[in-house]
Amino acid sequence: MTQVVSRYEKLREALTGSVVTPDDPGYDDARQVWNGDIDRRPAVVAYCRTAEDVARAVSFAREASLEMSVRSGGAHSTSGMGVGDAGIVVDVSRMNEVAVDPQGRRATVGGGALQRDVDAATQAHGLAVPLGEIGHTGVGGIATGGGMGWLTRQHGLTSDNLLSAQVVLADGRIVRAAPDENPDLFWAIRGGGGNFGVVTSFEFRAHPVSIVHGGPTFWAIEDTEEVLKAYRDWIGTAPREVGAFFCWHTVPPGPPFPEELHLRQVCGIVWCHTGSAEQAAADMAPMLAVGTPLMHGVQEMPMPMMNSAFDALYPPGDQWYWRADFQNRIADEAVAANQEWNEKMPTWKCGSHMYPIDGAAHDVGPTETPWAFRDANWSQVIISVDPDPAGAGGLRDWAVGYWDAIHPYSAGGAYVNFMMDEGQERVQATYGANYDRLASTKAKYDPDNVFSVNQNIRPKG
Repeated sequence: MTQVVSRYEKLREALTGSVVTPDDPGYDDARQVWNGDIDRRPAVVAYCRTAEDVARAVSFAREASLEMSVRSGGAHSTSGMGVGDAGIVVDVSRMNEVAVDPQGRRATVGGGALQRDVDAATQAHGLAVPLGEIGHTGVGGIATGGGMGWLTRQHGLTSDNLLSAQVVLADGRIVRAAPDENPDLFWAIRGGGGNFGVVTSFEFRAHPVSIVHGGPTFWAIEDTEEVLKAYRDWIGTAPREVGAFFCWHTVPPGPPFPEELHLRQVCGIVWCHTGSAEQAAADMAPMLAVGTPLMHGVQEMPMPMMNSAFDALYPPGDQWYWRADFQNRIADEAVAANQEWNEKMPTWKCGSHMYPIDGAAHDVGPTETPWAFRDANWSQVIISVDPDPAGAGGLRDWAVGYWDAIHPYSAGGAYVNFMMDEGQERVQATYGANYDRLASTKAKYDPDNVFSVNQNIRPKG
């Protein structure tokens, strides 16, 4: 025990950040992640403030033979892969600086920044980086997993907008990854997850996006067949300024939703249109003419408000279980199965989203980044949520049963950031024909699989 404590003291002395062990105040806070169902007890949490801190923590983990997990700002991995049992957590959440070059339309983002940090900094210049849809999500996880959100149809995936990155490798070296420097590493981190190193800084392309027109349109869940079939035929023809995902939800029991709709099960579209009010109205009109909407809640708002619309609904601490798939098409049989399973949601916070990933996301070839499913038109996620820990088993049963019913109609893989710990076969299916190249790159940069607490790509050879 004395030897172990001595090792941790050496780590404390080596870092400009702080170190937390089970005997320290704040340990329970340090080991928490967004998903309240995850209850792991690492041996040590290293809060890093610089790339050099990260390099020292990575080297320490190797020398001490500690399993290492890496946690960026939001700890939003639903499978809890940002924290492991008995090992070391390398936490970069304090590396959250964001610098914007408005003339060059670029943003340099610390590896621990949250989406809302980037939104605030870029919005001051009328710009936005294509990211996700929850403000308290960590940018590091979004970007290295590919990244999709409101701006995907117009400006591509988050990883498509990555210009360069600073990465700490498994051997402790700090390198730059870009098209002209370590291009194989640059290719791998744009969708290959945290398998290749710890990204301590990102340089992104930013786009002129400021005011958007966003919010939900809801229909009765019984109208799923009519509305979803119309949506699947329409979204691919819509202008790229239209962000619009299809969803099933229970209307939250509070403002801004009309009281008469509280806790009513619905299907719907959540909109984010980057054009003028007139353009938005015209582009939404074809779907608003379908059936009889229960409400149309679109408003003009700044992009950061759109990106934080779900933050209060899904705070840290809820119990979560997810399942996901890519969809090339939405089969008639899948339409019926989606309605059937959403009518059986175990709690009012559960539901499912179908995110369109066409438009600009299709402009990139299937081997240009690790994201192999460039021909997929939707990324569907089943979200099973309950604030009550006693409900965790029922959440999993519903999500898995739902997924089993619709998976036969899927493209086969899934968005890596939506996956639970589902096994190696599922990881390989997600990367498809790109898996072998990723495994070869892994063998070059992390031959000992030091970065293994993730959707793991095993080194080839």
